[in-house]
Amino acid sequence: MTSSAPNSIATTVPDYVATLLGIISERNPTHQKHLDSVLPRITQEELDRLEKYLVFCVQQDLTLEYLADCYLVLVADAVNELMYFTRHGEYRYSTFEEVANLVYFNEEYMNQYMHGLAISLIFWTSHLETHRFFNKVLPRDHRGDYLEIGPGHGTFLMTAMQESAYDQFRGIDISETSIAQTKAILGHFIPESDRNCALIVQDFFASDMPKNSFDAIVMGEVLEHVENPKPFLDKIYELAKDDAFVFITTCVNAPQLDHIYLFRTLDEVADMLHRANFEIKDLKPIPYEGKTLEECVTQQLPINVAYVLTKRHLPLESA
Repeated sequence: MTSSAPNSIATTVPDYVATLLGIISERNPTHQKHLDSVLPRITQEELDRLEKYLVFCVQQDLTLEYLADCYLVLVADAVNELMYFTRHGEYRYSTFEEVANLVYFNEEYMNQYMHGLAISLIFWTSHLETHRFFNKVLPRDHRGDYLEIGPGHGTFLMTAMQESAYDQFRGIDISETSIAQTKAILGHFIPESDRNCALIVQDFFASDMPKNSFDAIVMGEVLEHVENPKPFLDKIYELAKDDAFVFITTCVNAPQLDHIYLFRTLDEVADMLHRANFEIKDLKPIPYEGKTLEECVTQQLPINVAYVLTKRHLPLESA
């Protein structure tokens, strides 16, 4: 552990993680209070998982200084967009065209974004709790075909490949950068992943995947990134088998640079899921750091939410 790391870090924090924390705190001292508050809630297993990710990145010729900057870009963007949302009551952008070249097709920014998100999976309670919930509800003994829409940095897909018994895996994303990062992380931690995992750069709606063909479908943090989320849910309904495991996450009043669809309440999300003929089997709402769910609702603060869904066997008429 380095002496530049925050004082509250336990000596069991692995070396690269401690060094990364020290760099982050040095470059953004105001963020140290947040790190100090979340570290006691992170398990040793989770810290070790981040350490392995950092080792992987260093082996890819990335420095810890660069990775700290990636994370701080994400932090700065989150602060800026929350300030904009507080002032205006809406997200900065509302169309895919406005954000596509800023984010998804901007290789330099997208690389920073994905690495920052991978690190935030440990240091942001909302992201950490979402991954914990996924790990908890992911079926361990189901077989068949698994589809992930928008795998991003690849962590959820890697978790599914390591922890579940599904036979074939597929990831689809519009970003070449995301697919490249996912391919790299899978190739490192699951060397034979290419034998049963196909990664495709493609628009989800341009795919020709057959109906009723997947035993599991996962879509994390996508609905808020599109202009019209309902067709995504409708297509997932078509692709999922009747007894498929369906896991979807999104957020309410949670501005980010590339969030363009604004859910203002959890009821709005639930209503859209029901109109897409899904039943909510389980859910995990995660309030903004340091706030209760009730305070978030009253003050219109960010809420992240994850759902386990089942198909409604007698579909209602779509709205």
